This record gives sequence, C-alpha cells and structure tokens, in this order.
Amino acid sequence: MMLGMSLSTFTTVHVIISLVGIAAGLVVVFGLLSAKPLNGWTALFLLTTVLTSVTGFGFPFEHFLPSHKVGIISLVVLAIAVLARYSFHTAGSWRWIYVVTAMIALYLNVFVLVVQSFEKVPSLKAMAPTQSEPPFLVAQLVVLALFIVLSIFAVKKFHPQAGRAV
Repeated sequence: MMLGMSLSTFTTVHVIISLVGIAAGLVVVFGLLSAKPLNGWTALFLLTTVLTSVTGFGFPFEHFLPSHKVGIISLVVLAIAVLARYSFHTAGSWRWIYVVTAMIALYLNVFVLVVQSFEKVPSLKAMAPTQSEPPFLVAQLVVLALFIVLSIFAVKKFHPQAGRAV
C-alpha cells in the first residue's frame, strides 16, 4: 500500500485507475477496429492498466491469491504490448502481437471488474454468492466470447500504416 494512505483511499485510487484503464481500453479497441492508432488513448490505456496491476499488489495479503496470478499475467502481457507498440512500432508480426496483447490486457481488467462486481454489488452477489453459480459463469463466458470476437476483428482490421502515404 502507498505510504501514508489509508486502505480505503488506496482502494479508491486503485478502482479509479482501473476504471480509467478500462474506459481508455474500450476507446483503443474502437481505434483498433477502425485502423487508427489513437496514440494518446493508447498511452493512457497502457499506463493505467500497468498501474492497475501494480497497485493491485499493494493490498494487504497473507498468501498468494488468484488476483496476484492475474496481475502477474497482466504485467507480462503489458510488457509485450508496450514493446510491440513503442519499440517495434507494430511492424510486421508485432502488429498482431500488439493487438492480441492489448486485448488480453483489457480482457483481464474486465474479467476482474466482473469478479469485483459479483463480489461487491449486492444484487449480483445474491445471484452468485460463491462465484461458481450460473449467472457468474455466464457473465464471464459472455465477456470472454466478446473479447475473442473483438480480438479477431481487431487483428484483421488494425493496419495503421496502410492509410499512410509512403
């Protein structure tokens, strides 16, 4: 946890960063689907998504949790996305690698959003108190299916150099 910050304030900051990352990520998906790099939105998405994962490790814990696994996977995927986008400029195979890793990073944030929603929103918690009930599983399957379809279209559509004059 950040020095001098209460757990409640830290949680609020973490949630705000996460929601900004998800919102920016959705804008980036629109850009991918329309072959527009949206540089500012992409930087905001990648930065806030990295911060979401990093701040997730700042919560008190006694043992390694599934959220830590998701955070580690997210940071690895984000490192690849950042390299593909900023070091390799989405050239050649780095184009689809960037798209896939960016989509995985956004999916992981949305996955956690669904988990947290079923944990914190009373009406959702009542439908799936242990998160093993059908409403939770259906919600996660719908999110996964949506991201798979969007990722396929994004890989096919995102060719930012195609529109540039050489």
